[in-house]
Amino acid sequence: SPWSKSHFLFLPLPLVFDCLCECFNVDVNRPRIFSGPEDALFGFSVLQHEADGEKLMLVGAPWDGPPNNRIGDVYKCPVGDELNSSCSKVNLGKKMNSNKHLEVNHFGMTLTPNESHGFLACAPLWSQECGTSVFSTGICASVDNKLQPTETIAPTAQRCTTYMDIVIVLDGSNSIYPWYEVQNFLSNILSKFHISPEQMQVGVLQYGEISIHEWSLKDYQSTQDVVEAAKNISRQEGRETRTAYAIHMACTEAFSAERGARDGATKVMIVVTDGESHDGEELPEALDECEKRNITRYAIAVLGHYIRRQQDPETFINEIKYIASDPDDKYFFNVTDEAALNDIVDALGDRIFSLEGTLSYNESAFLMEMSQIGFSTHILDDGILFGMVGAYDWEGGVLKESNDGRIMPPREAFEKEFPLELKNHAAYLGYTVSSVTVGDWRRLYVAGAPRFKHKGKVILFDLSQDGDVTITQALNGEQIGSYFGSEVCGVDVDQDGITDILLIAAPMFLGAGNKETGKVYIYCLDGGFAPNGTLQAQSKAQDARFGYAMAVAPDLNHDGYADLLVGAPLEDDHQGSSLSLSFTLFVFVAFSLYFLFLHPSTRPPPPLCLQYFGRSLSALLDMDGDELLDLAVGAQGSAVLLRCSTPKLFILSFQPHSINVIQKNCHRGGRESACLNASACFFANSRSPGAYGTHFDLQVGAMLDDRKLSARALFDSNSQRQTVIGVRVQVGNTLCQTLPFHVFDTADYIRPISFSLHFKINDTESGPVLDEGWPTTVKKTIPFYKDCGEDDVCVTDLNLKAHMDISGTRQQPYVIRSPRRRLAVEVQLQNRLENAYNTSLTLTYSRNLHFSSLSIRVNKCTESLNHRYPSLDPAIRLRVRHVGAVNFMLEFEFSCTSLFNKVQMKLVAARYRSLISTVFLNVWVKALSFMFLFFVLALCSDSNLNRYEVHPTRTVSEGTGPEFYTHFRVQNLGCYVVRHLELSVSLPAVASGDRVFSSVVEAFSHNVSVQLCVRTFIPLCLCPQCC
Repeated sequence: SPWSKSHFLFLPLPLVFDCLCECFNVDVNRPRIFSGPEDALFGFSVLQHEADGEKLMLVGAPWDGPPNNRIGDVYKCPVGDELNSSCSKVNLGKKMNSNKHLEVNHFGMTLTPNESHGFLACAPLWSQECGTSVFSTGICASVDNKLQPTETIAPTAQRCTTYMDIVIVLDGSNSIYPWYEVQNFLSNILSKFHISPEQMQVGVLQYGEISIHEWSLKDYQSTQDVVEAAKNISRQEGRETRTAYAIHMACTEAFSAERGARDGATKVMIVVTDGESHDGEELPEALDECEKRNITRYAIAVLGHYIRRQQDPETFINEIKYIASDPDDKYFFNVTDEAALNDIVDALGDRIFSLEGTLSYNESAFLMEMSQIGFSTHILDDGILFGMVGAYDWEGGVLKESNDGRIMPPREAFEKEFPLELKNHAAYLGYTVSSVTVGDWRRLYVAGAPRFKHKGKVILFDLSQDGDVTITQALNGEQIGSYFGSEVCGVDVDQDGITDILLIAAPMFLGAGNKETGKVYIYCLDGGFAPNGTLQAQSKAQDARFGYAMAVAPDLNHDGYADLLVGAPLEDDHQGSSLSLSFTLFVFVAFSLYFLFLHPSTRPPPPLCLQYFGRSLSALLDMDGDELLDLAVGAQGSAVLLRCSTPKLFILSFQPHSINVIQKNCHRGGRESACLNASACFFANSRSPGAYGTHFDLQVGAMLDDRKLSARALFDSNSQRQTVIGVRVQVGNTLCQTLPFHVFDTADYIRPISFSLHFKINDTESGPVLDEGWPTTVKKTIPFYKDCGEDDVCVTDLNLKAHMDISGTRQQPYVIRSPRRRLAVEVQLQNRLENAYNTSLTLTYSRNLHFSSLSIRVNKCTESLNHRYPSLDPAIRLRVRHVGAVNFMLEFEFSCTSLFNKVQMKLVAARYRSLISTVFLNVWVKALSFMFLFFVLALCSDSNLNRYEVHPTRTVSEGTGPEFYTHFRVQNLGCYVVRHLELSVSLPAVASGDRVFSSVVEAFSHNVSVQLCVRTFIPLCLCPQCC
């Protein structure tokens, strides 16, 4: 598949770590802009051309000329060393006008290069007047390399139905009266005739006894001149009316080539007389002569002489009917007198022009009359393929013009894809035409019909010499109004003669926000042409009409692959670009789907204030002599030449290739450091032999660790993270620049240090430009030295041990006594093989523990990169050297709120391949201990009655004794909550002889939830420090 083709440029340079793919350069900083009149639509079409060794930009201006005669023209703009050179007219429109007497040509709408180093200039809106109708058949001119027209091509131009030679045979005998009425009739009927070399010619022969030519067919070229001549005709007079002689003379002399008769013109004779002929016996011979010469005869009988003398005109009328062609109701007229002649002027004109402009109601109003040849053209090896967008009532069609003849398929030839019942829907077939070559080296023609069913269609077809059409494939549009098929472009990507890709544009495709963003559909050759994605403009919601123009460049960058240009003239508010050439020209290189956007953020050119930049495209010639194709782009009132220039390649490498902060090799700023050298190599490669050896200057900026807050590395030159230098590069040679820098001792050994290099060219008027396709910034990372043997792959063997400072089983739990509230865990992580980088230790533990502290006992074989203190999931990142171990002391506090009969924890040591990869190796260990919590309580009491004596034999007083209070205080001296605590209190109440001397009147508590049970016990729940 051509889409899989890609290529890279490799240079024989040492330490190549990164090489940017090769593409091409377009100098948008120094465009050549040629300006012309905007009202002439200067820039509507562009074409690169060479005439007598001079490189020219040809620019079409189809509306050039005064408002009433837009002849149109082509401007030539010299492309030389003179920057302020202006454009001048080729005067092609005038030259063609002088040859064919044409008006309103609109030449320059289409410019197409041909095989003879010339070009084809077309005026599809060229129109011809036929009577009261105007038909836009279109016309093209073949122009040689010296800008001289050599041939006019108008295959659909037809002679008007008003292409007539008319001779009026006028009776001037004495009986005609009054003569001025005859003059009025003659002026009125002549004013209705469209007299010109391409339409009507009129001659007048007056007779009586003799016949004379008042004027011949060739004498007058305009209606105004003929009418003026008619006013000056005087009556010849005569006593006889020799009508037969006059008719014979008109047939043999007035319609002769010597008097201006034209081959192919319809011959019409109008006979006006007021009496019977005196040589009537000669009429049959005279009329036979007219029949032989195909002369249509209108005969008008003026009855004034008969009416004035009250004579029967029947014989006269019969004779005049005999003179008129059949049928009489169409070709015979009679009027009462000379004044009534003016009453038949309109009727006579209508009958003469009865075929003008239209056919019968059941047929198409137009066949080729509105074909607009030249709207689209495609040069073939054996001729020219024309699109006839307006043929057949704008249904459209195609026409092939070649040395073997003209092939014009009828409407029915495309009926398979364009049904006749849709003939009035204006499909515009032929809006664009092209050709492709498929796998069996068979050529297929391509034609677009962007208005078919309002969605558009493109057909691929074969065309035989007999005009037979075989449609091989039809591709349909998907969106109404998108104008799918308005542009087609077949591309031979690898230039092997076979068309690999067919691109079809839909420039009015509505995208986001209902904007005419445009879209180009990609079809790849796979038997037929199969859909394979689309190309679109910027994602920004705006009008663009992407695909309005497309052009294939044979090879912009000399990589062996064809390239594509796509215009989007409505982007950036219909300007093409107000401040730059951005968003308007899209270049697709080698069809690896690499997009080059001429974007202002990359290389902003000077202000241009262009409109509709990208409306026309051409990329055929090397215009500046550097042996690289250059781009020609049309805009409103402007044509822009963009130079392709020298590509640049740069290579960035480091020595040493990694950072070894263990074995430091230099001192910087009074500290031991690891010193390195960055080598930036620049190679300017030009495909133009004349450019080798020239010099240009680059400004290069470099930065270390651009995303780190604290610097781990600094440049030696300025002890900063950033530096700027200037280098001078010679085309064809490699220049390497060394940038020394150093790295301090750092705890972050995992993340490599980044090195960013940015460069730009110092602007000069004639120097090269940096490649727009390559980024001007390259970024690489420098890893830390790993010391993992020759294979640079660290093979590790991790062993993890953990030991608590308490130990208890379920049968013999460990008793936690006050004031102990801490738990210590000793951890050892050992590596028995090669260095273990990016190793993490993850710790999980039960909820009755709180993480307190971590201490790492570092020896010479173990280094900690970093650690973080977590709450539930602590993780420690380490680098454990080979045959080394790291020891930890983890301390925890017991939770005062979560009471369990055991403590447990899990430690997992894992090694990752990278910061974002999955676990490569891990080991784990669990620690578990059962325990018993020993609570510490304090009990005290006091009373307001310290002594009360009860005599053992004395009778107890029947009165109530003194009331007293006894306070008991139970205190939790620990941090743990004591639940379900029972407090039993015994009070003296019975003396000898079972004599009761005291009783509990009331029991109450403070700061405690209590259930009272007098004479039995008091259950309590004591929080820490509660009583």
